[in-house]
Amino acid sequence: MSTETTGKLQRVLNAVPNGYMVDAKWLTQNGIAYETFRDYVNRGWLNRVAQGVFQRPDGTAISEDPIDWRACLLSLQHIMKRNLHVGGTAALAEQGYSHYLPFGQTPALWVYGSDIPNWLAKLPLNRNVITRKPTLFEDTSLGLMEGTAGNNVMTSNGWRLTTSTLERAILEAIDELPDDESFHNLDMTFEGLTTLRPRLLTELLKTCRKIKTKRLFFVFADKHNHAWNKQLDAANFDLGKGDRAFVKGGKMHPRYRIMVPTDFVPGEDADGA
Repeated sequence: MSTETTGKLQRVLNAVPNGYMVDAKWLTQNGIAYETFRDYVNRGWLNRVAQGVFQRPDGTAISEDPIDWRACLLSLQHIMKRNLHVGGTAALAEQGYSHYLPFGQTPALWVYGSDIPNWLAKLPLNRNVITRKPTLFEDTSLGLMEGTAGNNVMTSNGWRLTTSTLERAILEAIDELPDDESFHNLDMTFEGLTTLRPRLLTELLKTCRKIKTKRLFFVFADKHNHAWNKQLDAANFDLGKGDRAFVKGGKMHPRYRIMVPTDFVPGEDADGA
């Protein structure tokens, strides 16, 4: 192997910790030719985990094992410099606000970003990946943070996952109602959200593009009436005009004029009594 080739390989190994990943785009941008990929795989320096996607072996994983989702997302954020973040109920769960899942069901990994590679959803991860464009907020960076990556990260390099704050994550989750999230699950999650910051909520609600999401947020907020809700006034936000009916078999909320399950209407219970 030539000195030049050895130097390029060393740069790859220095940039990619054991168990982490890169794709063909990143390799070529770093001077590794396509014909060299196969040589690296044959020599055991990289494992091909999907077409055009490679993982540096960590010496412990079995080829049939699913790939750790945190290592994958950290690789995308910190090595490949992709503009994406963990949001919705996945971000809520990372911060200790898990919602109910039927036994045996794999949690969803909600990934938001303008630069999500097509191969992400095809990888054999230990989570079910759902991707979204960051279109819910006009300010796409508002309400993001770098939190701890968790105990399953394979190196001690100090990298942190970029995730939604609780305030942004609950709005992202509400936006998925009713098709991809459940009122019951989010209701249980909302019950524990006692420490949300009204100033950040105000900023997020003002930059939120969807009337449906804002109205539903206030339905949940009024139902649980945490202390922070007293510092928010729905009249200060653009909630649009007219009724919104998007839940079949529900009932119109008298204040926010959106169709919701009966037990979300003040004075009603699940049976409408």
